[in-house]
Parts: sequence; C-alpha cells; structure tokens
Amino acid sequence: MNIYVSNLNFSTTSESLQELFAGFGEVDSAKIITDRETGRSRGFGFVEMPNDAEGQKAIDELNNTDFEGKTISVNVARPRTERSNGGYNRNRY
Repeated sequence: MNIYVSNLNFSTTSESLQELFAGFGEVDSAKIITDRETGRSRGFGFVEMPNDAEGQKAIDELNNTDFEGKTISVNVARPRTERSNGGYNRNRY
C-alpha cells in the first residue's frame, strides 16, 4: 500500500518517517519529497507498506496526529498521473 503523508515538518527525515510507520508493521520504503532546485523538503512524502491491513491501521491511527510539531495528514496515495507535456501548458499563446 502506498501512503501519502502531508503537512510534514520541513526537518523531518525519511528515516524518522520510516520509524513512525514501522510501529504499525513492515515498511518497504519511506521518502520525503524534496525540491529539485534547493534540496529542501517540500513538506510531504510517501511510505510504502506491503501489508494493506497494516497500512490502513497506520492511516487510521496517524491521520491528524502530531508528529515532530506538525499535525500530519495521512491518506492512501492516489496513482501517479503521467504528465505528457511536462506539466506545462504548451498550447498557450
């Protein structure tokens, strides 16, 4: 199960995010998304948990809770949509 975690503290690391979710079961990966230009956290990340039941329990128990000074939002991640034009509207005049 791929889990989307938002409103993270900008100092949160992938390691601390993994430790948080490891309390609910096996974690395949935890990744904080960073700005491509600055390398600074963008305040959200993704956690991959192989067991859907454990993932759902983590979502239910961690959503709207305090983590490292911020109230985090935890949800099932939506499938990534492909941006055929790189995210820019190239048809503008």
